[in-house]
Amino acid sequence: MTQALTINGENRETAAETVADLLKEENVPLEAKGVAVALNGSVVRRADWSATPLHAGDSIEIVKPFSGG
Repeated sequence: MTQALTINGENRETAAETVADLLKEENVPLEAKGVAVALNGSVVRRADWSATPLHAGDSIEIVKPFSGG
């Protein structure tokens, strides 16, 4: 089953059930350093990614480091 979420400002459909599932779908390694996630404006601690459920209409911001200048 898919649900509609806003991911980094873009409306998308996903089958992810948790924050960790979404990161895997987005090809963000769970062990990557410097990754931060906010769900509906609140930061989700890395330790809680696997236990934090997603619901239709949620807004997710995924911030990850990038190189370059």
